[in-house]
Amino acid sequence: MIKDLRICFIGDSFTQGVGDPEFRGWAGRVLQAAGGEAAGLTAFNLGVRRNTSADVLARCWAEVGVRAVPGADNRLVVSVGSNDTVLEDGRPRVAPDRCLENLAALLDGARERGLGVLVVGPPPVVCGGAGHLDRLLELAGRTAALCAARGVPFVDVTAALAADPGWVREAGGGDGAHPGAGGYRLLADLVLAGGWREWLLGAGA
Repeated sequence: MIKDLRICFIGDSFTQGVGDPEFRGWAGRVLQAAGGEAAGLTAFNLGVRRNTSADVLARCWAEVGVRAVPGADNRLVVSVGSNDTVLEDGRPRVAPDRCLENLAALLDGARERGLGVLVVGPPPVVCGGAGHLDRLLELAGRTAALCAARGVPFVDVTAALAADPGWVREAGGGDGAHPGAGGYRLLADLVLAGGWREWLLGAGA
């Protein structure tokens, strides 16, 4: 039984669950899968549409700080990068090196505050085309290496989602980026298979 565990999910619209008619997204589904083991868990979804890693870093500690409780097992789930790699005026909104620097700052800040961290890779934006996917796959690989170097668990979801017909179909049939319930269920399944339960029941920081 989990006692006094608090988890903040921070990221962009995929973290928020935009497009899900059930309003659960992937975060709600992985929490639901915890069942009775999560009886003492309090979760907060801090996803904000169009947020880049820079946006998330700028607001993270003000928002997480008021939700963390001294003496509790405070955790942070981070997912950034999908918006960083979208082109604006011919350039990525956030350069890859800067995105990694922002993520590193988030991981370092979590460690300094005693928060256990899990990083979920950036989902693909179908309407971004092959160019966006190439940039995102490269970023996901570098993100995995960064997390490994810091001993932080990382769940790679980018390639699997991009190759899944259901994700592509739902996103394409919606706003071009966000899936429906089926796509978020797939994303949640990837997180669950990627070590969610072990991280949930393990030690925090």
